[in-house]
Amino acid sequence: MRPHSIRAQVTFGAVTVLMLVLGVDLSLTSFLIREAVVAQARDMVAERVGEVSERIVSERYPGPVPVGGSVLRFQIVARGTDEVLASSHVLEGAPVLTAERPGPGEAWMDTTVCGPERGVDPGTCLLVVGHAADDTAYGDVIVLAAVAMPPIVVTNTLETRLLGMSCVLVPVIGLVIWYGVGRALRPVEEISARLDSLSPSDLHMRFPVPKSQDEIAHLARTANAGLDRLEEAVTRQRRFVSDASHELRNPIAGMRAKLEVELSDPDPDPRMRELLLTGLLSDTERLENIVNDLLELARLDTGTARKRENVDLSALVEDEFVRERRHPRLRLHTSGPVHADIGRLHAIRVLTNLVANAQRHAGSRIDVIVRREDDEAVVEVHDDGSGIPPGERERIFERFARLPESKERDPGGSGLGLPISREIARGYGGSLVAGHSELLGGAVFVLRLPEYSEPDDADGRSD
Repeated sequence: MRPHSIRAQVTFGAVTVLMLVLGVDLSLTSFLIREAVVAQARDMVAERVGEVSERIVSERYPGPVPVGGSVLRFQIVARGTDEVLASSHVLEGAPVLTAERPGPGEAWMDTTVCGPERGVDPGTCLLVVGHAADDTAYGDVIVLAAVAMPPIVVTNTLETRLLGMSCVLVPVIGLVIWYGVGRALRPVEEISARLDSLSPSDLHMRFPVPKSQDEIAHLARTANAGLDRLEEAVTRQRRFVSDASHELRNPIAGMRAKLEVELSDPDPDPRMRELLLTGLLSDTERLENIVNDLLELARLDTGTARKRENVDLSALVEDEFVRERRHPRLRLHTSGPVHADIGRLHAIRVLTNLVANAQRHAGSRIDVIVRREDDEAVVEVHDDGSGIPPGERERIFERFARLPESKERDPGGSGLGLPISREIARGYGGSLVAGHSELLGGAVFVLRLPEYSEPDDADGRSD
C-alpha cells in the first residue's frame, strides 16, 4: 500500500471518528446544558414560591402579589375550582398558568407552558413551579410562579452554535491530521522510492535514519540491516561464482590440453594413451568432487528442512574411524554416549571432513574428544601438526580458500570441505571453530551441536 493511500485512509478514518465523537458530544453537551439551566431556574422559582406560601399562611396580599428578581408571574389558585384568588401585576385578569397539579401525596410540581393561551407572549415559554399550601389565608390553594425560559433552552441556538463550531473545528483538525500523517510518513515515502529504484549495483545504498526513536526509525534501521545482509549475500555469491569458475576452469583446461596433444599425435603410443586416460580419470574425479560439493553448498544455502535424528557421536566416531583400525593414528576420548540433534549422514560428512583435514596435517597423532557441555554435544579434533596461524583461522572457512600447506599436502583438494562442515553445523543450530591445540600443539577444530532431547508426545508429556 502506497504511503499517500495510507495517509488518506488515516485522515479519513480519524475525521470520521472525530465526527462521530463530536456528534455524541454535541448531543450530550446540549442535553446537560439544558438540564443545568432548567434546574437552576427551577430552584430559583421554587425558592420564591416558598416565600409566598409562608406569607399567605397568616395574611392575604392587599393587592397584587409582589414580584422580585426575574420571577414576575405569581398566581394563587383555589384548589378544586381553579379560581385565581390573587396574582402579580403581570397576570391580572389572565387565566390560570397551567391546569397541572401536584400528584397524590405530593406538594410540588413543575411544568413548561408556551403560547399566548396562557398569557404568554408568542415565542416565549415559561417554567411554572407550583406548591400546594393548606389552611392559608386564602384557604387550600396552589401557589404558582413562573419565569421565562432562556432562549438557549427553548430554541436551537445552542445546537446551532455548537454545530457551527464543529463545522470549523473538523476541517481544521482534518488538515492538521493530514499534515501530521504526511510528515510522519515522509521517511516511508523516501524508503519506498529508494526501494523502487534499487538494483544489484546499488546495494551499497542505505536509508537515512530519523532522529526520532519511533517506528519509522526502526523501519529504516531494519531496512538498512536487510540491505547489509543482502549486499553481503550478493558479494559472497559473486565471489563464490568467481572462485568456482576458477576451480572448474583449471582441470577442464588441463583435460582439454591433454586431449588436443593426444589427438594431434599421428602415431600415438599405447602406453602414453593409457597414462593419459588415467590422468583424465583423476581430473574427472576431481571435477565430480567439486560439483558434488557445490551442489551440497547450494542445498545448504537454500535452508531446506534437515532431517534430525538422535545421533550418538561417541559411537559414530568409534564405528566410522576407530574400529578395524582404518585410522591407526586416531585416538578417541569419551566418557560415554553423547547424543546430538543432527542428521546422521550430515554428522558423518562433518566428522569425515575434520578427520581428513587432521590426517593431512598431523605428524603422528590425532585425538578426538567427545563430551557433553551444558546442553551441547562437543567434538574436538586435535592434531600434532604445524597448526593454523591466528589470522587464518577464519579464512579457512571461506569457500575455495586454501593455505599454502594445504595445497602442498593435497593438490587435488577443492577448499570446500571446511566451509561445508561449518554450514552444516550452523544449519542445526551449532558452530564450528578452529584454534590452537593445547593437547597436541597443532590445530584443533571444535564442533558444537545441540544436545538431543526427546520430543513431547501427543498428550504434552515428555518420555
